[in-house]
Amino acid sequence: MADTREYPVSLSEEEWRARLSPDAFRVLRGHGTERPGTSPLNAEKRDGRFHCAGCGAPLFEAETKYESCSGWPSFWAPLEGGVATTTDRSHGMLRTEVHCARCGGHLGHVFPDGPEPTGQRFCMNGVALTFQPAEN
Repeated sequence: MADTREYPVSLSEEEWRARLSPDAFRVLRGHGTERPGTSPLNAEKRDGRFHCAGCGAPLFEAETKYESCSGWPSFWAPLEGGVATTTDRSHGMLRTEVHCARCGGHLGHVFPDGPEPTGQRFCMNGVALTFQPAEN
């Protein structure tokens, strides 16, 4: 079922295709999943912030990133107001989908098996994110 909500950043399919790489378009706009272990962001350890690759919205502080051994960048908490969730019943499972609150782009899923203090694992597609290092 297509997401029919209105978002502050709303582009046509053609505009999204022009803005995004084919892989980012497939994930962000088509609810795809990148292959595990393929994102260079898995190894990102610098201070900074992760943003939506579609619209640039800030989503996660680097200090909330951790190694989940899942093959995807994982975080224990998003920035306030950065993400929203919906119920995902695809693939015969019940999961919680995470998407950008500004453009609605599909980021990944959240699971209740993360570390403290939240106990959550925001398992994100690296191709749906960009990283901006902190200024020193």
